[in-house]
Amino acid sequence: MRPKISIIGSGRVGSSVALHVGMKSLGDVILVDIVKGLPQGEALDLNHMAAILGLDVEFVGTNDYRDIEGSEVVVVTAGFIRKADMTRMDLLSKNSSIIREVSHKIREHSPKSKVIIVTNPLDVMTYVALKYTGFERRRVMGFSGLLDLGRYKTLIAKELTVSWNSIEAPILGEHGDSMVLLPKKTLVGGRRITELIGREKVEEIVRETKGMGAKVIALKGWSASHAPGAGAAVMVDSIVRDKNLVVPLSYYLQGEYGLSGVCTVVPAVLGADGVKRVIEIELDPDERAELMNSAEKVRQAQEEVERLLVE
Repeated sequence: MRPKISIIGSGRVGSSVALHVGMKSLGDVILVDIVKGLPQGEALDLNHMAAILGLDVEFVGTNDYRDIEGSEVVVVTAGFIRKADMTRMDLLSKNSSIIREVSHKIREHSPKSKVIIVTNPLDVMTYVALKYTGFERRRVMGFSGLLDLGRYKTLIAKELTVSWNSIEAPILGEHGDSMVLLPKKTLVGGRRITELIGREKVEEIVRETKGMGAKVIALKGWSASHAPGAGAAVMVDSIVRDKNLVVPLSYYLQGEYGLSGVCTVVPAVLGADGVKRVIEIELDPDERAELMNSAEKVRQAQEEVERLLVE
């Protein structure tokens, strides 16, 4: 019997996740949305794709959460999208109530699943999902690190004229303006990029990475979908096939990196049980200060969402 992977939200990002999960033949896909006809239409289109490509997967569209029963993984993309003049935090009040409701539905209909949150503001929505599913922390995580890492690697690869496969880079902190990129720990052929690229150019790459989401929106007119779909599918792959990939993901920390009670991006081993362990990187004082500042921004947003959801 093939694994069942459910995707909550059938917009551009949800459909992209479904596409990439299907292309990897990870299991049958359930697309859920409140809009009548949308998930059913996407499922038809994707089934036709599968037939053309000879993929042994089935896509099902539904407006009924009962259809997610027995899911191994639930990917949540539902919520309002970010506009060009909005920060991720502007979405806080709009999306927190949606994620709370979705979390209740997941707890009711798929209580043994692993949950990947894609909805922004990512780290805070991961916190909301953890709280309202009531799941163990290892089973609730946020997707974002792979997206920011892909943007970072693309810029480095272009500057050095190397394959992005040759770049090793960690990423920490908030999925947002305070994300912590670590140039001194970013390696190409075993050498730090700070040895290969001038300081000003490195700083420019870091700035461009942090602003890339807004740039994509400004150019396309809507937020990224292809890259999030691909990245979320990589995380589903590591869970379904128990690959134990080290993935940068948003996670509720309980002492790791000296932080507790906050969701933020860290490298972690991801497998069939969810997050198996966090990989702690040794940070210099400046890097640690950056991480503490970034985590504090998320913590403040978590406190704000607590107030919003009580009102």
